Amino acid sequence: MGMTITEKILAAHAGLDEVEPGQFIKAKVDVALGNDITAPLAIEQFRKIGAQKVFDPERVILVPDHYTPNKDIRSAELAKIVREFAKEQGLKYYFEVGRMGIEHALLPEEGLVVPGDVVIGADSHTCTYGALGAFATGVGSTDLAAAMITGEIWFKVPESMKLIYYGEMGRWVTAKDLILYTIGDIGVDGALYRAMEFTGETIRRLSMDGRLTICNMAIEAGAKSGIIEPDEVTIRYVEGRAKRPYKLYRSDPDARYVEVREYDVSKIEPQVAFPFKPENTKPISEVGEIPIDQVVIGSCTNGRLEDLRLAAKVLRGRKVHPYVRLIVIPATQRIYLEALREGLIEVFIEAGGVVSTPTCGPCLGGHMGVLAAGERAVSTTNRNFRGRMGHPESEVYLANPAIAAASAVLGRIGSPDELGVSPDD
Repeated sequence: MGMTITEKILAAHAGLDEVEPGQFIKAKVDVALGNDITAPLAIEQFRKIGAQKVFDPERVILVPDHYTPNKDIRSAELAKIVREFAKEQGLKYYFEVGRMGIEHALLPEEGLVVPGDVVIGADSHTCTYGALGAFATGVGSTDLAAAMITGEIWFKVPESMKLIYYGEMGRWVTAKDLILYTIGDIGVDGALYRAMEFTGETIRRLSMDGRLTICNMAIEAGAKSGIIEPDEVTIRYVEGRAKRPYKLYRSDPDARYVEVREYDVSKIEPQVAFPFKPENTKPISEVGEIPIDQVVIGSCTNGRLEDLRLAAKVLRGRKVHPYVRLIVIPATQRIYLEALREGLIEVFIEAGGVVSTPTCGPCLGGHMGVLAAGERAVSTTNRNFRGRMGHPESEVYLANPAIAAASAVLGRIGSPDELGVSPDD
């Protein structure tokens, strides 16, 4: 019997010829990642154990991105712990404010994750890196501490499910809509402790930005990881930026899957996930009249250049509704700079939006866009749980950047088609 791409990567990192779902293994990690919220807890455990040195100062990566630039004294203290540990350990990849980005956009951009890697991060959206053909998953801070010391971690090999997408995507439909539709179909626990393997002709046509978006939200279906087999798109992306040699793995034709689902994407409209779960999806045509107070365009899900270009296409020459706040957050400094060069930042500001340095801030209700009681936001982020972006009585609706931008202008959830914008403009 053959193996899936996930099983092949895990077997190689465990020093085994083969593995099977449910098997417990100890695997070597290529990257151990922490941020300003989760790394301090791992560092505390690191010291409590009495460890002196990380297993490899080039494989432990720290990115302060959640509450940075520091929003208050507490966040400043957390960032200081991370900074001092990075300095003490001589970490090669510590990214200070001004050079950082949202971690799950930054690491692929910097070539720090490559195909065939095993990546763990003390952040649930570490599954993003599966877009590069890597096995990547979130872990707790204690597990991160152990990996920082030993360079290894235990896993239960997940079952794999195959999700096949075919057909041409319709007007304003993006990778975000494919994953929202999928979560709406299978539910927030529909892939519980599974590896979601995304494949099919539609996936192969996606850019790397789109692939990163899809794998980013695998965790919202309860998955252990999301993954896409590397191809020419992957190779073009990693060539010239990869910091290490890499290996391409692909699933065998006779690999075992616990479930296979197929989706005709030509039947999928832009999706909106209603409070308070990402599975509460509706097509844009069925949303109705829902006034909003805030729009956030950014995050590790949709803060990449492709996303900003799409939002700018909708906003160019238009004004944000007078009672709506539009917050745009490029995911990395490099993306910010390229958006500036392309005139996208000017479009956002002239429309009446505010542009922030890279931060996760509003996504987790941290800063740069906290909601008050009764307020509603349309966001390109990944979660809309109760209180996720602020007050427990606020509401978050998840959507792609085009829907978010149009909603900012309309003052309610709506489509660019209502503004007379064409995807071909």
